[in-house]
Order: sequence, then structure tokens, then C-alpha cells
Amino acid sequence: MILSDRDLRRRLEEGDLVIDPIDDPEMQIQPASIDLRLGSEFLEFQRANIPCIHPNSTEEVDDYVTETYVEEGDEFILHPGDFVLGTTKERVEIPDDLVAHVEGRSSLGRLAIVVHATAGLCDPGYQGQITLELSNLGTAPVALTPGMRASQLTFTKMTSPAERPYGSERGSKYQDQKGPQASRIGSDPEFERDGETTE
Repeated sequence: MILSDRDLRRRLEEGDLVIDPIDDPEMQIQPASIDLRLGSEFLEFQRANIPCIHPNSTEEVDDYVTETYVEEGDEFILHPGDFVLGTTKERVEIPDDLVAHVEGRSSLGRLAIVVHATAGLCDPGYQGQITLELSNLGTAPVALTPGMRASQLTFTKMTSPAERPYGSERGSKYQDQKGPQASRIGSDPEFERDGETTE
């Protein structure tokens, strides 16, 4: 069951669903979703200085990612074929009985901009800003402006609250993230040997 605008407003007023800040509820709360705005921080992937990315490495991130900060009112140019990590301006807190889905806005989709490669799910219990996986699938560069509505969240009511929601008790590695976060897949258990994360 997807929450309607009426349900979204009620849950926001009750405070168990948090999206902060919502500066313009009339514009951001849609019939079945909430628009989120683009933040100012971006992580850009540098292809020239590494032969490949090793998912099991916990120290390689600085070798292939650089951070860019763009002031509101300025532009980040996303070129054809580029992939960068962005972030939402808003911080969210998802209650234990809801799951949120990150979707792109159709207006940006019609410019060939997608906001997630695969990570379109916010688990029950998640808290923090949302990292956006931004790609330009088109043939022309597109200017992205911090503060613009870039993505939207839909919320599905679960059959019962999660027994073990996302968070520190599970060792969830992206809980309370601020700004775009590079992959932390190297800390996954399948990459550990003898209790040590592989380098």
C-alpha cells in the first residue's frame, strides 16, 4: 500500500516520518510522493589514475573519488556518460513500518538524467541524507543546480513493522550519513578473511 499525500502529511505531522527541511510542503508533497532537492556536494569518479576498482578494498576510495562542492545558485555540469554521487538536501528518518523508494523526477528523466543505478530502496529505520547515483544517459551535458527538486520518495506500508530495522544494532554502514557516501562494500562480511577486511 503506497501512502497518499493525505497519509504523508499525517505521518509528517505525527513526527514518526521525518523529512527535514521541507521548505515548501505545497510544492514538495505530491499526490503519492515527496520531492527531494539536490544537495551541494558531489563525489566524482576519476578514471585516469587507477586500473580498476576493487570492491574488497577499504582504502582505495581516495584513489578514485574527488569531492566537489557547488554553492546554491551555481551549477554542476553532468556530461554524457558521466556517473557521480550526489546527495539530497533533506535528511530523512524512515519509521519501522515503512519502506521508501527513491525515484527520479520525470522532468529530469526526459533530459536523460537518472538518479539511481540500483540503490532505490530506503530500509525501515534508515536515518540520514540519501546518496543519489546520478548518470547522464543522453548526448548533451545537463546543468544541475543545488536546491532543485531532483528526486522523489514514495512510501510503502509494510505488513508489520520490521523486527530488525536498519541501524546501528544491525551494523548498518550508511546509517546517519551526511552528504554523498562512496561505496563501503569492502566492509561486507563476504570480503572478510580471519576477521580482517581485505585491503
